[in-house]
Amino acid sequence: MSNATIYQLFINGSWRDGSGTLTVTNPATETVFGSVAAASASDLDEALSSAEASRRAWSSRPSKDRGEILVAAAKILATKVGEAAKDLSREQGKTIAEATGEYARAVETLEWYGTHAEELSAPIPHGPNRMIVPEPLGVVAAFTPWNYPAVLIARKLAPALAAGCPVILKGAEETPSAAIHIVEALRQAGIPHGVVNLVFGVPAQISEYLLISPIVKVLTFTGSTAVGKHLARLAANNLQRCVLELGGHSPVVVCEDADLATAVPAISEYKFECAGQSCNAPSRILVARPLYEEFLSRMTDVARKIKIGAPDDPTTEMGPMANARRIEAMQHLVKDAVDRGASVETGGARLDQPGFYWPPTVLTGVPKDAKVLHDEPFGPILTVAPFDTIEEAIEEANATEYGLAAYFFTGAADAKQALIGGVSVGAVSVNYLKGVSADAPYGGVKQSGYGYEGGEQGLRSFQSLKLVNGLGSFG
Repeated sequence: MSNATIYQLFINGSWRDGSGTLTVTNPATETVFGSVAAASASDLDEALSSAEASRRAWSSRPSKDRGEILVAAAKILATKVGEAAKDLSREQGKTIAEATGEYARAVETLEWYGTHAEELSAPIPHGPNRMIVPEPLGVVAAFTPWNYPAVLIARKLAPALAAGCPVILKGAEETPSAAIHIVEALRQAGIPHGVVNLVFGVPAQISEYLLISPIVKVLTFTGSTAVGKHLARLAANNLQRCVLELGGHSPVVVCEDADLATAVPAISEYKFECAGQSCNAPSRILVARPLYEEFLSRMTDVARKIKIGAPDDPTTEMGPMANARRIEAMQHLVKDAVDRGASVETGGARLDQPGFYWPPTVLTGVPKDAKVLHDEPFGPILTVAPFDTIEEAIEEANATEYGLAAYFFTGAADAKQALIGGVSVGAVSVNYLKGVSADAPYGGVKQSGYGYEGGEQGLRSFQSLKLVNGLGSFG
């Protein structure tokens, strides 16, 4: 593998240069510190052919052996977390603590799928005369984003490999080190040549090239809804199965009986992690009117006190945003809201210093036609509004095209039942905001995608379930 600032491709078991390079920038300083190889058409052809050549042997390899390689890779990666977290922090801008926590989840994911590979590939009895035989679907094209590259790479690679599918991984060019570290851990763990290939380059060119190939049988993608729809259209030509985890605009409903001493810090911590650049981060806070003023005062105070600074400073609570595009998006959303009559309680403007720093921002009085209530913010912006009835809160919670996650704070059984049943999302959390564990299925509804990552359902995404009839009894 190359040194720390030159990131290579990994094709057919070897690290190599590409046909060109793309720059890698530190968002805390806006300085270029490295480069990442860009794959050529011939590189992609070799990735496709080597993945296909490895397919039969990998799929027929005992699932227990496949799992042992994943567990070994998890152990190797665990020894590299300190170095890997520093690399990720430098590329993405999240704090060292956040990057370390992300790698812990990546290790957990590799280990979970490695441990459960055998049982999730075993035949499933289905009555006295039937059984279901899980079989790997074939070569997977996996496209991962820059915001949580380590954990999202693990959530795509681990289940696909456990299921017996070779993978061509397109890592994020802005945050390439996570792909490098995880693939290198798999290489050291003994993954056969061709089973994992890593490419970088111009995203649109790579996706179109890979998905036009009949070799690819499954597409798994995490990113924006617009890009997900485009990839799904490409995948339709070859009827490639899709797992799409797309955008989000997550509501938080704070009911009248909520404990604000618990709710406010929980929302703040989860919202402003990774500078709010998470598809399942809370973004629209709906507060029961009797609690509204107190909640707003507490939330604004907490947001204002968050320490913003260099991500490698251990006292920093929130680092910079990942790139200039995110700063431009924040400026656009805030200006639009203010122009329509919203008020900025705190934040609202880029910090006057080097780096892509945008402070925690709280908006109130936001009219319903403001873009910030409909476009995924993907940054440290919260809107806060009062509601009078649970029915009104449910209507507002559902008032976007997204349906990824929602969060509720209440102890009342009737409110919980109404909210859980009434809000259209793939996941709800009650009095709780945390990342998704490796053993849990996760996916969106509406414009937030389809298919599942995580848990048993995440592995089934890469299997066909062959129904076998007429066997009689079997052991």
